[in-house]
Amino acid sequence: MTPKFLQTSRRAFLGGSAAAAALSALSEPALAQRNQPTLDQYEPVYLTAAEWAFVMAAVARIIPSDGDGPGAIEARVPVFIDRQLAGDFGAASDLYMEGPFAPEADMNLGTQSPLTPAEIYRQGIAAFDAWCRSEQGAALGDLDPDAQDAALQALADDEVGLKPELREFWTLLLQNTKEGYFADPRHGGNAGMQAWVYIGFPGARANFHEWAGRDEAYPLGPVDIAGERA
Repeated sequence: MTPKFLQTSRRAFLGGSAAAAALSALSEPALAQRNQPTLDQYEPVYLTAAEWAFVMAAVARIIPSDGDGPGAIEARVPVFIDRQLAGDFGAASDLYMEGPFAPEADMNLGTQSPLTPAEIYRQGIAAFDAWCRSEQGAALGDLDPDAQDAALQALADDEVGLKPELREFWTLLLQNTKEGYFADPRHGGNAGMQAWVYIGFPGARANFHEWAGRDEAYPLGPVDIAGERA
């Protein structure tokens, strides 16, 4: 049975955040996409080996490779997440992080955890992998795809029993996966602008206003901020 977090078309699932993530100002400095190491050669900056295995497994189920577009692995989403956690985003540089904190407060009141996003990932992965070992017999990265889907669905449904300080873990993981899929390639994800090609997004082209609203596809491929063409 398909988990609820995948029970929609890929375009509908990703569409809500596509434009925002593609155009957002992220913390990681520009890095050329050419000559980037493959995922198996990439050396994580922040994530440990076990955390990297978790992120690889999780994003591969959130945006699978067997859909009608590139998967998160093909788009190098794990690289994006690792770099973001190692930078200003992971350190909560743009968040107010002075107490008092109320982790159990209504989520509508905004972020209430005393932990930075990087700390939420670190502690959340450890706690969730421990839950997976207890309930499924292995860490998430060592489970088969169906068991991974079931475990991630439990996480999405808040059935894992994470402490209040970590309850944003799933939301961050989902948000960052979408961002890594659609952000400019200089941030580490969206390798080769594959996601932009998939949705027909022109990228950083100076002007394509005359095509807005037309009932036809934009005829030119996307361009990234560095001026590279897909």
